[in-house]
Amino acid sequence: MASRIPPIQCLLTFEALARLRSVTQAADELCVTPSAVSHRVRQLEQIIGTKLFGRADFSLTTEGSEYLAHVREGLASLERFPGTGSSPGKRKLRVAVTPTFSRSVLMPRLRAFIEAYPEIDLTLQVSIPLLDVVAEDADLMVRFGTGRYADVEHLCLLTDEVTPLAAPDFVRQHGPFDTVEELVAAKLIRSPLEPWRTWFLAHGVDASEPEGSSFNDIGLMCDAAAQGLGIALVRLKLGQPWLDNGTLVRLSPRNVPSPHAHYLCWRTGAMDRWECAAFAEWLKTSLA
Repeated sequence: MASRIPPIQCLLTFEALARLRSVTQAADELCVTPSAVSHRVRQLEQIIGTKLFGRADFSLTTEGSEYLAHVREGLASLERFPGTGSSPGKRKLRVAVTPTFSRSVLMPRLRAFIEAYPEIDLTLQVSIPLLDVVAEDADLMVRFGTGRYADVEHLCLLTDEVTPLAAPDFVRQHGPFDTVEELVAAKLIRSPLEPWRTWFLAHGVDASEPEGSSFNDIGLMCDAAAQGLGIALVRLKLGQPWLDNGTLVRLSPRNVPSPHAHYLCWRTGAMDRWECAAFAEWLKTSLA
């Protein structure tokens, strides 16, 4: 297999930072944010497996100096090639994402990716959790499940814990719910994505799934609970927006690990494309 060639944007950023020795000046020259400069240099160091800068003043390591010479030689060769003065088009990247993960986790962070990689034209598509229904033309997919995927390569992005949440008015009218027995007897909202049995067994109660309304989207389930339709068992990282705006409140101080997690998945060969590798590395780092 051929060695992985670093993205040209990373090489240009490395050359600018080595020459200017200032993240701010390099960012201004390249028309990107300072965080984009730092991210691209880290990505380049990870790809080639070598530390390029030794100190905070951006002085080069011995390996960095040697690599800079090769980079400048390569960039000069590209500049001499006819037609390279034209502006290259954007690289298209299509990512299939589960709805509530997108709204609660990805969207609050997405501006940082767009600013770091303005040359990537990102398209987000909706996928359905557990059923693994995704658009066939997606380059990368975020799936929610057990992680046993034989058809794709994958890495775990996000684990979470669950706890019961309800609207404040619902708790005042029907609570308190101090014991698991009181919870079992309450009006519970169901979802195949987060079975109540996880909570019951963690409290030593062998109860079956409740009857009543069911939602196959965590965001819709949270909205239903916020409207006072009952109590929902919610993953905290996905339910954080509802907790932050006060439309849902916790019923218990205890958290129980969810049996499922979010995974980034891709077909063999996808990570050979630098835009796929850049998004995967950015997402993994931003969720760490």
